[in-house]
Amino acid sequence: MLFLAGEAGVIDINGTVIVELLTFLVMFGLLARYVYPEIVKQAEARQRTIAEQLAAAEKARAEADAHLKEAQAKLEDARKTAQGVIDAATEASRKEIEAERDRAIQSVRGEVANLVVTATEKVIGETLDASKHKQLIDKAIDQVGRDGGTG
Repeated sequence: MLFLAGEAGVIDINGTVIVELLTFLVMFGLLARYVYPEIVKQAEARQRTIAEQLAAAEKARAEADAHLKEAQAKLEDARKTAQGVIDAATEASRKEIEAERDRAIQSVRGEVANLVVTATEKVIGETLDASKHKQLIDKAIDQVGRDGGTG
């Protein structure tokens, strides 16, 4: 078969083919001995660099997640603090309003007592002694308290 192929001109084994084959094998040997290990070393170094960069990116992502959680916790604390301040201010305002209302009621009671005394003095035409004065004031305050409590 090889003989037939040689006659047809497909494979013509002569000195040139042998020199080319030897040159190829020498070049292949040189490349395999000196160039290929350097290529492998560079590829491995690049692979290590990429792995380190991926690890650094993962670490940065983890740190970013931790900072995000910390920021969210601080935000939640700030919201709770703000709500506490609002609740305290609301309660203080409510107490202040109640105190002011109580002061106003006491002031009105005192004013009513003075008006009752003045009106009584005008109607009776004389000034009242201390015991009558106290009885009239207490009666007027009780009356105002009953009327004011239903309104």
